[in-house]
Amino acid sequence: MKKIYSINSDFINSRLDRWFRRVVCEVPQSLIEKNIRRGNIRVNQKKEKSSYKLKNHDKIVIKNINFSPNKHKIVGKKYTPTKSDLSFSSNIFIENNENFAVINKPTGISVQSGTKSLKNILDILASTKEFEGSFPYSVHRLDKETTGVLIVAKNRKYAQLFTSLFRIRKIHKTYLGIVIGDMKNEKGTLRDELIYYEGKKQVKSIAITHYKVLDSKSNHSLLKLSPETGRKHQIRKQLLIQGNPILGDAKYRLSKNFHNKKGFLMLHAYKINFSINGVKYNFSAEPPLIFTKTLKEKYLKIS
Repeated sequence: MKKIYSINSDFINSRLDRWFRRVVCEVPQSLIEKNIRRGNIRVNQKKEKSSYKLKNHDKIVIKNINFSPNKHKIVGKKYTPTKSDLSFSSNIFIENNENFAVINKPTGISVQSGTKSLKNILDILASTKEFEGSFPYSVHRLDKETTGVLIVAKNRKYAQLFTSLFRIRKIHKTYLGIVIGDMKNEKGTLRDELIYYEGKKQVKSIAITHYKVLDSKSNHSLLKLSPETGRKHQIRKQLLIQGNPILGDAKYRLSKNFHNKKGFLMLHAYKINFSINGVKYNFSAEPPLIFTKTLKEKYLKIS
């Protein structure tokens, strides 16, 4: 089986893997990577990385791919929101206009569905009155455990606009994080070479995060964090390298014996700001109750 797709203006600057999931089939990233390596997915008769940014009139050839719906039944299925999902969703909107929404994402919910989780924010938003007559587009991500400000586009034009703004680093994000221990300096910049994998291929990427200590007591510190780059799990990985992992991080921690009794990642996307056509937008999300309670328990204050 062989199919040929021609890219139009709707998908300019979209990543190859994201285009594949949206247009062809919702499958795990590992399967996309595998078929790219085998040459089953080619752009203009060439092998390209999954992160390749599509151009107008690109020709994508897909051959010898037959995904079994039973084998990947969790991927590609839509999550049907419960009454509970829809009741809490009405309280998470920070901004809602005809082109995009900004929400305060709760913990424990992925932005998009995947192999490990069907429940996701996009499918929940699609069923809300705020998205009636429009479709939610993911333009950036927060980890499943991370709370805070999240932009969701309502049309392809703004999805592409936000994607471009993130790529050229014109959208600025600020996080609050409670870490274990004292930082070596009151403020500074973390610059690390992080290792990722595209399929079996090892890729090294530079990660840059600026930080400032807002308060420090009881062997814990409250940090303001401003990532300059947008690598996966960047802040969590860099703070572990620094020797100051985020409280409650079950994945990036100093000891296997360490466990946060609350089971809650103390990382919150606090603010986001950007400009569109000369108009400045600034949004902030209040930390969840468990975050503020932990601040009080550790005698930490947001100054």
